[in-house]
Amino acid sequence: MSNRLKNKITVITGSGRGIGRGTAEKFIQEGAQVIIAEFDETTGQKTADELGENAHFIQVDVSQESSVKAMFSQMKEQFGRVDILINNAGILMDSTLAKMEVDQFQRVIDVNLKGVYLCTRFASEMMKESGSGVVLNASSVVAHYGNFGQTNYVATKTGVIGMTKVWARELAKDGIRVNAVAPGFIQTEMTANMPEKIITMMGEKVPLKRWGHTSDIANAYCFLASDEASYINGHVLNVDGGVVV
Repeated sequence: MSNRLKNKITVITGSGRGIGRGTAEKFIQEGAQVIIAEFDETTGQKTADELGENAHFIQVDVSQESSVKAMFSQMKEQFGRVDILINNAGILMDSTLAKMEVDQFQRVIDVNLKGVYLCTRFASEMMKESGSGVVLNASSVVAHYGNFGQTNYVATKTGVIGMTKVWARELAKDGIRVNAVAPGFIQTEMTANMPEKIITMMGEKVPLKRWGHTSDIANAYCFLASDEASYINGHVLNVDGGVVV
């Protein structure tokens, strides 16, 4: 532990499980105070309890403006500021174009894209008051090459890259850096339920011949959030074992 993020007030959306939880754990190890911003109250509270006194659960629906506003109001009252925002929350509702219902399309847009916009909007207002801050957005390698049956998901992850670049320009004058991380094939609770032959086949597509771990993404977020990355702004970091290559 190097305390690279000592006393940094960090909010991580969708951090009850998977990459979000792994990132919360890493940030706490590096000295941060982490808000477990999770839709599922049971999962969020359990995670916060397990991660210890530097983890704080706030229930939030990132797709709803009133919910996001309430979360940041609570944070301002409790901590006075926010230093780091990681827009990690995201959902999948896969289907081919011919079979995808409008509700399936819209729900993914609302969580994965609108949620990033809402959280960044309210977080950046607080960051401006401090004159500094870091926003990190979760994209995906599918934003670079598309993926069968994921019209809605790919649209959001491509959109996140675009918003990252816009905000990197807009917010820099206020001392706020904005970057994105694009994970490749990462082992999580969700992927653990996939058939073994599919897991093996997808792993073989990676030049490094393995899936990534949540720690690989957490380490990337940690670097980008730290002062070591103080001159990195508007960048999309692929953490994918070389898949995009």
